[in-house]
Amino acid sequence: MIKTYKIEIQGLVQGVGFRPFIYRVAIENNLSGSVENRNDGVVIILDCTKQELEKFINIVQSNAPPASSIDSIKFKEIEKTEFHGFEIVKSTSISDSITDVSPDIAVCNDCLLDMKTQPNRIDYPFINCTNCGPRFTIIQDLPYDREKTTMQKFKMCPECNREYTDILDRRFHAQPVACSVCGPEYKLHFKDSKITDQKLIIDKTTELLKNKGIIAIKGLGGFFIACDALCEETVSRLRKLKAREGKPFAVMFSDINTLKQYAKVNEAEEKSLLSLKRPIVLLKEKVKLAPSVNLGFDTIGAMLPYMPLHYLIFEKSDLKVIVLTSGNISDEPIITNNDKAVNILGEICDAVITYNRDIHNRTDDSVVCIMNSKERIFRRSRGYAPSPVKLLTNVNGILATGAELVNCFCIGKDNQAILSQHIGDLKNIETYEFYTESIKKYKKLFRFEPSIIVTDMHPDYLSTRYADEYDLPVMKVQHHHAHIASCMAEHGLDEQVIGIALDGTGLGDDGNIWGSEFFICDYKDYSRITHFEYVPLPGGDKVTHEPWRTAVSYLYKYNGKEFFNHNLEFLKDIPKQNIELICEAIEKKINCPLSSGAGRLFDAVAALINLCTVSKFHAEAPMRLESIINEKNKDSYLFDADEVISFKKTFTEIINDLKKNIPISDISAKFHNTIVNVVIAVSLKIREKHNLNKVVLSGGTFQNKYLSENIEKELIKCDFQVFTHSKIPTNDAGIALGQLMVAASRK
Repeated sequence: MIKTYKIEIQGLVQGVGFRPFIYRVAIENNLSGSVENRNDGVVIILDCTKQELEKFINIVQSNAPPASSIDSIKFKEIEKTEFHGFEIVKSTSISDSITDVSPDIAVCNDCLLDMKTQPNRIDYPFINCTNCGPRFTIIQDLPYDREKTTMQKFKMCPECNREYTDILDRRFHAQPVACSVCGPEYKLHFKDSKITDQKLIIDKTTELLKNKGIIAIKGLGGFFIACDALCEETVSRLRKLKAREGKPFAVMFSDINTLKQYAKVNEAEEKSLLSLKRPIVLLKEKVKLAPSVNLGFDTIGAMLPYMPLHYLIFEKSDLKVIVLTSGNISDEPIITNNDKAVNILGEICDAVITYNRDIHNRTDDSVVCIMNSKERIFRRSRGYAPSPVKLLTNVNGILATGAELVNCFCIGKDNQAILSQHIGDLKNIETYEFYTESIKKYKKLFRFEPSIIVTDMHPDYLSTRYADEYDLPVMKVQHHHAHIASCMAEHGLDEQVIGIALDGTGLGDDGNIWGSEFFICDYKDYSRITHFEYVPLPGGDKVTHEPWRTAVSYLYKYNGKEFFNHNLEFLKDIPKQNIELICEAIEKKINCPLSSGAGRLFDAVAALINLCTVSKFHAEAPMRLESIINEKNKDSYLFDADEVISFKKTFTEIINDLKKNIPISDISAKFHNTIVNVVIAVSLKIREKHNLNKVVLSGGTFQNKYLSENIEKELIKCDFQVFTHSKIPTNDAGIALGQLMVAASRK
């Protein structure tokens, strides 16, 4: 018997070709009814039998468009309606509920083919369809329709309109649809001239890149700076111009086969590189690029083309690999405004390429690393944000402001946590403005109005000050509790667990700096079982830039001034008077806050072996320490794990190894293996005493691939259930999700 059914589909089902897909399925199965976008998802009305309904739903679930993601399909019988055929009806906005907003998607192979064959799209660098192209960066409101994007000012030509309205066309209701006749255009600002001819722009761009030029290019979510990654002279010049002393540059290869010539790529890494998200993937280097690309590291951050313009540049220039780094100066946000780019980036680049479509939501490139065959997100932005985290808890009305470093904020909508794109370090006015502006945009886009704000305990974070200035109830959450809660939320855990948070810094309950916490915790509360012993940080924040200070602090703690007798290499270039002053400051407790941070321990060891005594960028010392590991060495050092975890024996043995001229690659391996042993030993103790078997790992230290992979493997060998981050960053970018969950639990 034919009845009328209402089907509601929620998930990532707008901006991904879902309605034309539904239309085709309905037509192919001779079904009558309608489909429409609403701000809370897609609604389908069908006249059919129960058997036809079940078949329809099965087809939808198994053959949905590649960029879509279905969270739920609900159906119910409604009052009988007579339909004649199947139609797509105008989108409606019916409530404050929202559907998922699609991240930006890399250009698809069909569009790349069209770019060579369609007369109105030959070499047209803004080509897209329902399976690819800009989404989040251009959307201004829901439902996702052209008039609610930054494409609204571009009136479609007859040919684009024909495709847009043809239900069987791949560009049916592709909101950014455009061609060379009616769409956005690039402009090249070179010296005092402005080139608008699209072919000349590509020709001039490739000519400059091949001849040691540096070019700022407007990407999907902001400007990027490009140059030849094989030309040391050019890359070195870019470093100076961009005031970027040591942090590695990301690079883009022309194709996967070329990439494999320069980096080691396993199956999981290749899958991430070629995915629709097209992130930067951290890989082991095989053949050296220009030395200034990564300045001595054995890894590179590599990606493949994701915009049509990238393909055109590689095709026309025959370049193999280019540096493609964020278009900003130092620690400021990536630039999105054309005039600002010309004025600021024009000062350091030989040319600037703009286009006349606005970027509404700024996004940087995302960064991932494959650990134990699983993709782990380090920076969550283009291609990933703002996809929500589905929760078992209602978090509606909660705004979590996040931490200070690599900030992301998070809003709660019903049973969804919507984490923002990468904001950056909240340490300057430009980044703070990006932060506050993005919160306003999320409030509008996701129909969100906070009823409570949750933030970090640290009073001086700009994210905390933002919360305090809001005229709403504010809840403070301990930094490392939030770390563990974020990983629990990602895995849908809601119970007591062993939580291990290792990072650089976070304000503790006792007023000291925490960062090596072994908790028993759930969302509501936590008990600190043990931690690395406290060490004074002479000069406070100065230690993050001068790791030698922390090394001296550890040595003074364990040996007093006897450490001067060891004739340690790392101290030879530091005036003895300066070292004496550090010891005096520690003794008199002058500007020497106490820290248990794992990051500071790694800093100290990197300085002690004279690998990195002064850091040019955040976390350089731990990164360099990881990069030199001799993975064949499975030895370790001694430590004590009583009430607190002491590394006195570890430091004694490291000094002995230095005196024996043991290679620092072996010392690094032994130190890392020691940290693995510490985690296993303490976890076993906690399990024995408290009968808990689920271990949750979080914190920036777990970005260390060697450490993370080995800790996870060893815990599993001991029959622990281990939970680590994958979809949410383990660093402070994931903190806001944890804050949200703690607030929901306590509320």
